[in-house]
Amino acid sequence: MRQTLTTDVLVVGGGTGGTAAAIQSVRRGVQTILVSEFPWLGGMLTAAGVPVPDGNELAAFQTGIWGAFLRELQQRQLEGLDHAWVSFFSYDPQVGAQIFADWVNETNLQWISDQLPLAVLKQGECVTGVEFEDYTIQAKITLDGTELGDLLALAEIPHRWGWDQAQGQEPSAPKPGLLTQQYPVQAPTWVVILQDYGGGEQADRIPAVAGENLGQFAPAWEGYKPEEFLNYGRLPGNRLMLNWPQCGNDYGQGLERLVASTQAKKKFCQEAKAHSQSFARFIQIELGQRYGLAKVFPSLPGCLGGGAFALHPYYRESRRLQGQVTVTELDILPQGATAPLPVNPAGEIEAIAIGNYANDHHYPGWDFPLQPKSLRWGGRWTGTPFTIPYRALVPAQTDGFLACEKNISVSHIANGATRLQPVVLGIGQAAGMAAALCIQRRCQPRALPVRVLQQALLQELTAPAAVVPLFNLVASHPEWLYWQQYYLDHPEYPLDGNSPVASLLPQTELGQSDQQAFTGTFYRQGDQDYRLRVALPTAEIQTWLLVTLYPWVNEQLKTLKDEQTIDVKGWPNFSGGWLRVAEISQDY
Repeated sequence: MRQTLTTDVLVVGGGTGGTAAAIQSVRRGVQTILVSEFPWLGGMLTAAGVPVPDGNELAAFQTGIWGAFLRELQQRQLEGLDHAWVSFFSYDPQVGAQIFADWVNETNLQWISDQLPLAVLKQGECVTGVEFEDYTIQAKITLDGTELGDLLALAEIPHRWGWDQAQGQEPSAPKPGLLTQQYPVQAPTWVVILQDYGGGEQADRIPAVAGENLGQFAPAWEGYKPEEFLNYGRLPGNRLMLNWPQCGNDYGQGLERLVASTQAKKKFCQEAKAHSQSFARFIQIELGQRYGLAKVFPSLPGCLGGGAFALHPYYRESRRLQGQVTVTELDILPQGATAPLPVNPAGEIEAIAIGNYANDHHYPGWDFPLQPKSLRWGGRWTGTPFTIPYRALVPAQTDGFLACEKNISVSHIANGATRLQPVVLGIGQAAGMAAALCIQRRCQPRALPVRVLQQALLQELTAPAAVVPLFNLVASHPEWLYWQQYYLDHPEYPLDGNSPVASLLPQTELGQSDQQAFTGTFYRQGDQDYRLRVALPTAEIQTWLLVTLYPWVNEQLKTLKDEQTIDVKGWPNFSGGWLRVAEISQDY
């Protein structure tokens, strides 16, 4: 017999967006229930096994719950975060899951796990709750934070799946053909984590999979040295995340099964996990038995994952809401260094979350070029920033409902940039705040003034979140709030993404405390291409690439003279061959 519960806000799905939404809603002082499938919260960041987040890496974009999560990782991950070359932040997913669990325990959020949504309750065009196996939960506002947009289907809210009409206006969209037929959405990956036991110990042999074809993985690290390939997703504790697109463990066979039926989805997941197991076995055979399956994830009844395998696939795309506005590729491409800020029909800036990742699509066996949206900054390439409009979270007609995951109103092409972990945390935080404000103001999401939501995010007491991308202002800067509000009121947003502040005010306390010191000769190899040659005690010369996430260091690097001696403090990344610089001295 189902237990009936009543709440103001119900968040379904404990993934990246759902977790952020629930935490933000309850922090605003609104009664909230979060229902998840698994006992780990965080989705892509934890349960899906991708603890190397992409995008929003610059200090100015480390705001809101995303920034707070990074600072917690810096405190708790004793080995530091500089291990992989695919990301500046690499951590144990168990540590990430514990952070989210601790945040929940610090609030009065009611969290129910091990439940899947079975039906959505509606009165006319208004969602009023959700039925689960053991619960019927009635709510004034319901948020869909599921990995595949399950509530959109259950509630029969208009949504998209796969390629859409917007592709006719998007520069990167291909013409209909074999690619679009084979891949309605991007391929998921069932992430598996290897343990590197070193040269002195052998791991257990990874079991073979029936009917496997190991030859398909032969070109996996073509163009890379094996160590480079493995270091792509290196984690603390000599662990290696396998989420590799080049003849690796992306799996895209029969993607329609993901939304066809429960049994069809289960069959797809079984195949995806087996594919990853075969890939791990291929690596062990080719590179040695020092590499074996790690023990990271809990083993749960009825769960295909556990141990070395993530609890569920890393889904890159889901059903997507048909909202009041749809974000397309044209909305995320830069005009200058940034994309223009979105404007609603009333002439108001309606940005509520920031992303900056360069568009990225996964179709195994296909080379899929996309319109460039990157620039050189801080000694490296980074994505150009864009923002998510509030109306992309709100259904075109349905009330009592908000999207808060990869299921927002976005085109298939633009999803390649809006799906990444940090921006989804921002979307979730905004959706949770919007839901709480709707309860407090006794209005529907479509009636919530966007400026009220923006002000609440900017002035959030625990984790204030930026809504306007500004490269040169970190959240601790005394002028940060002023310029965030200024560009919401003025149309002259600078497309170079820099506000006219008098001083960048270096704030070294933003970094981790385990910085290392280096002295060497600075070399300028080109625009935003810097090197430091360091003489070692062994008389060898070591050359590091200099990169930074801090705006004051970015400006300082631009002014250094070629071949001058400098002192640097920062964090070495041996996988990427770079120093992540926090401080430079040049008193010579």
